[in-house]
Amino acid sequence: MRIETEILMKKYKDSLFAAAYSVCRNPADADDAVQDTLIQYHTIDKQFESEQHIRAWLLRVAINKAKNITTSFWRRQSVPLEDYMETLAFETAEAGSLFEQVMKLPEKYRIVIHLFYYEDYAIREIADILHVSESSVKVRLMRGRKLLKKVLKEEWDDDDQ
Repeated sequence: MRIETEILMKKYKDSLFAAAYSVCRNPADADDAVQDTLIQYHTIDKQFESEQHIRAWLLRVAINKAKNITTSFWRRQSVPLEDYMETLAFETAEAGSLFEQVMKLPEKYRIVIHLFYYEDYAIREIADILHVSESSVKVRLMRGRKLLKKVLKEEWDDDDQ
């Protein structure tokens, strides 16, 4: 017995996600586990006895995929930002505080600001690295600076009181 992958996805994706999330406790990793599970189902040439057999197989594979993700090299090597910050040396406390705020920005702003200010790449080079237009890089830099200015202004206002 085989059921189309699209039908199974609509029917079981939420329960597969819940099972994977219970193992890895991270929505992005759980999504990856579900996607990998459905890809594996789609690509294998296996016949199942019934729909319950398919569901049990999908859940088992999703849980195993989630376990693999949680025990992967990259996951074991990742550290919280606070722990990473302790390993870095900055010339001043303000430089460390600024870097910490940059790392808290949304990814698309954080990357361009990091490349521009910390790695000394030109706007054209950043555009080539990220495969975006130069105007996109300029907009992201401007918006990232605005966010940083707002956060740092709030921080400085709190210090004054």
